[in-house]
Amino acid sequence: MLEKLFQLTENHTSVRQEVIAGLTTFLTMAYIIFVNPAMLADAGMDSGAVFVATCLAAAIGCLIMGFVANYPIALAPGMGLNAFFTYSVVLDMGHQWQTALAAVFCSGVLFMILSLLKVREWLMNAIPVSIRTGIAAGIGLFLALIGLKNAGVIVDNPATLVGLGDVTSFGVIMAALSFVLVIALVKFGHRSAVMVSILAVTLLAVLVGDVDYRGLVSMPPSLAPTLMQLDFAGVFEVGMISVIFAFLFVDLFDTSGTLVAVAQRGNLLDKEGKLPRSDRAMLADSTATIAGSMMGTSTTTSYVESTAGVAAGGRTGLTAVVVGLLFLACLFISPIAGMVPAYATTGALLYVAILMLSGLTQVEWDDITEAAPVVITTIMMPLTFSIAHGIAIGFITYAAIKLFSGKIKDVSPTVAVLAVLFIVKFALT
Repeated sequence: MLEKLFQLTENHTSVRQEVIAGLTTFLTMAYIIFVNPAMLADAGMDSGAVFVATCLAAAIGCLIMGFVANYPIALAPGMGLNAFFTYSVVLDMGHQWQTALAAVFCSGVLFMILSLLKVREWLMNAIPVSIRTGIAAGIGLFLALIGLKNAGVIVDNPATLVGLGDVTSFGVIMAALSFVLVIALVKFGHRSAVMVSILAVTLLAVLVGDVDYRGLVSMPPSLAPTLMQLDFAGVFEVGMISVIFAFLFVDLFDTSGTLVAVAQRGNLLDKEGKLPRSDRAMLADSTATIAGSMMGTSTTTSYVESTAGVAAGGRTGLTAVVVGLLFLACLFISPIAGMVPAYATTGALLYVAILMLSGLTQVEWDDITEAAPVVITTIMMPLTFSIAHGIAIGFITYAAIKLFSGKIKDVSPTVAVLAVLFIVKFALT
């Protein structure tokens, strides 16, 4: 049956090899079951329900990717998008989390339509590499700022806006330990470095009495507090259009980049350098996003950590199916997720930030008209504490610089229209 479903022999793999690859991928991305509930809880959502929604959304995405697209690519609620959901849409813009979930749902539907109409590739080509690079790097800095802020490493300062917190406090010391531990484990090749760091710091917090011990396993918490709580009433406001756009574009960039990276690592591209069945892979992503929003979590996306599983021998969708089943098994460890303090996730956020900032090496630094929009987009996300504002300012900056530099031909009609729409948005809000 497995041979018929996944063509194991044709892909030069075996059940054992795929299971090992699935376990490897899962260990590299399982930290999301601890980080996502904690982050969305800041938006006022029930952390237990979000924990269940996170596991279920990841499982749905992985199973669809495995059975329908037959690729060793795992999915789960995305880092960066969850931060945008909580800190920008809810806390900064003042929208209810129910409205934010509706925006995620709409972005998932649009993603599905773009995939089915096969205009995704055209849209990706219309967006300059510099803007895409700046968005990824900006999200990285945004995550780093959130991690440092939540741990008390960075605090507000009336004179300078931000300042250094109490570096002798237990939380700051544990945050520093979590970061150093992640980097050291990654250096020595440990696939589960991020998860080990989170669990180790949480254990220390329990031992010193900073966190109450709640047990290890239990029945899954109720999903009722977040299930089908979407509020579409506020989605059609002018301000929410840019929010939906931000959810859509970040997910689009993440998924497309991940698919290419994993496919290249596993030699899954065809002779023309394209990924067969890419529309099915996109369908898995968009469907999981829609389902996740209905259950109560932010955008679900493909994880670049899937390359770890591919490196371990994963070649078919059986790898993704194994990851999905492991996420379902995690439903019974909610007490552990509930014990994780904010400072235990600082290392994870900083590590993800490093990975996202690494793309800056691809910037054409010799061309100031390309480099300037990247820098502006990157720094405006953390400084405005908004991914949406960073994206908007990035598009406007790119179009304006190209216009006044005599390189208007570099501005595609798509970028020009978006830049104008963002200018109108800022003028009306």
